Amino acid sequence: MEDDPDWKRGLVSYLGAEPDFKLIWTASSGEELRAAIAGAEQPADVVLMDIMLDGRPEGIRLAEEAALSTGARVIMLTSMEEKELILQSFQAGAIDYQIKSSFEKLPSAIRLAFGKQSPISAEAAEKLREEFRRLKQLEREFEAKKMSDLITPSELQLLGLIHEGYSQPQIADKLFITLRTVKNHVNNILKKLGMDGSKEAAAKAKEMGLLDGQEQPGSDKK
Repeated sequence: MEDDPDWKRGLVSYLGAEPDFKLIWTASSGEELRAAIAGAEQPADVVLMDIMLDGRPEGIRLAEEAALSTGARVIMLTSMEEKELILQSFQAGAIDYQIKSSFEKLPSAIRLAFGKQSPISAEAAEKLREEFRRLKQLEREFEAKKMSDLITPSELQLLGLIHEGYSQPQIADKLFITLRTVKNHVNNILKKLGMDGSKEAAAKAKEMGLLDGQEQPGSDKK
């Protein structure tokens, strides 16, 4: 499926030279796609889907529609390398992603898709890894913000001391507060975070980066 008539003609001609390929239909819009699928004498095994149609990534939605209605393996085509669109394409059911400028790779990609052996192209795999790393970082930042909003600065300071290995009596002496107050702070922290142990909570705070650069009063354990 392609909305650029010149590129579509060129692609049809190029792929038509492959002796083992049979072109069943072409389409330029969602309406044409649905009509082609409904009117085809046999279902397509592989569908090439342009990701951008009329300047919008409509191909992602149509790829899911085509895959669900025909069971065809969908290869996305685009002139861009947007990692967000790549991720969305695979979520929609596409099995590969090819850059239009590398059209000479298409025959091999189609054969692999037909044989259900289609590997993700190196370019697509790298973009996916980048996107997963970005999403993981966003998830980490969200968790850190959520934890930071739950605990007070004084509770965070206490977690820093626990992470450094101070016992509760040592923390009480260091902060000039009673042991009972330390225990109350610890209990409040564990209740807020839904954790069972203070060391676990301190380790989580460290993992989230909340203890980085935190200054503790004094420098030596008692």
